[in-house]
Amino acid sequence: MAILAIAALHGVFYIWYQRPDWYTQWTDQDGYRKLAAALATTGRFTRYPDSAVYVPEVLRTPGYPAFLAVIYLVFGLHQMPVAVAQTGLFMAICVVVYAIGREIADRRIALAGAAATALYLPIPYFGALVMTEVLATLCFTLSIWLCLRARRHRQLGAFIAAGAAMAITALVRPAFALFPFLIFATSAVVFARRRLTVQWIAGAVTTVVVLSPWLAYNYIYLHRFTMSGAGGLGRATWEGTWHGRWSGRVQGELTEIADSTWDRMRLDERVRAFATLHDADPAPMLDYVHQWQDIRRIWTEPTDSVARINARVRADDEYMRVGFENIRRDPIGHVKRRLTRGLFLLWAAEIPVRYSDINSLPPSAITAMWVAQALVVALAGFGLVHLALAGMPREAAVLATPFVYITVVHLPLLTEARQSLPADPTLVLLAVCGASTLWHHFTSSPTPEHGVVRA
Repeated sequence: MAILAIAALHGVFYIWYQRPDWYTQWTDQDGYRKLAAALATTGRFTRYPDSAVYVPEVLRTPGYPAFLAVIYLVFGLHQMPVAVAQTGLFMAICVVVYAIGREIADRRIALAGAAATALYLPIPYFGALVMTEVLATLCFTLSIWLCLRARRHRQLGAFIAAGAAMAITALVRPAFALFPFLIFATSAVVFARRRLTVQWIAGAVTTVVVLSPWLAYNYIYLHRFTMSGAGGLGRATWEGTWHGRWSGRVQGELTEIADSTWDRMRLDERVRAFATLHDADPAPMLDYVHQWQDIRRIWTEPTDSVARINARVRADDEYMRVGFENIRRDPIGHVKRRLTRGLFLLWAAEIPVRYSDINSLPPSAITAMWVAQALVVALAGFGLVHLALAGMPREAAVLATPFVYITVVHLPLLTEARQSLPADPTLVLLAVCGASTLWHHFTSSPTPEHGVVRA
């Protein structure tokens, strides 16, 4: 109860702290608000509920808007109830972390993991915003616990529940659509028993069944089997080819120049002056702003809502084509940036500071945050290895799967710290395991009572 109280206070703090940015930053919030409001007031999943012709949604999956719509139906179209509800989800995440801890360790480690999660800043940071992160994190963490529980208790219902939880995670964050099949395959291999394999298959079938209506929706309206017609890999591929060429602030300013200067001659003048100011080569900067504007025009120039929606899908295809062209021009540089800057940003670069204040932070403060996160990752890696060597290699393999999956899926594309957030509660728990092991190694002689994991 004390840990849950800490989590609640942490969530309340971020509600107060983030409130000035509710309607001025994180533009993704606007899309979710529109979709949820349409669902709550008309029952239609569209950004254009008043259109005589149904206009399908091509960017967002329905999981999070449906969650918002329920809150809007009960409390009205306000952000405060959403933030409060997501604080409740954060508290639930702490409970699930405790449950995972009890599957792999003793009660002391489980409580410490839950407490560390309650103090982990990035989760309540997003809980105060109309963003998918907290709901996706709860569903993803719950699915990990259900997989471990299903293996231990061998109940078919737990396997089916795990499959459903992972499908809901994918409906909230489509990047996780293939994760159920990887973790079920991993579990079937490491727990190599025929009966369990059949049950893992049942879990995978459940995932397919839950996702089928949404896949059918996209096939009917977009004529393709996809989780998100215009929010797919195209734009992430293109953005990934530019990610890391300059600092985040420099690229952000370049994007603002491109967005505010549509006259091509004036745009080129501003970019060259900007390159001179930062002592940089103007050629790649010009390529970046030209590509940004050319692709954006594809969906901004149509005025009809249906035409614009279809244009968003075409734009994503164009993003993919141009992205591959960029990679072909500099394949070695692209791989180098992905394996260095991209990998670091994915796992250790969260800045849980109000977005409108980030640019005013001193570099030393940002560096301190990154070092702390890198330490958590290192401790989690040690905890995972210790778990495998302490008699639980199969459980370690299951817990390693989320980190392998997220890295493999996101590393070739644009990487942001929030893309790995759903795995962070498990990461924090493993870091606690690693820290506890190191503490006992240096402070006492090993005894059976000092084991971190269960025998």
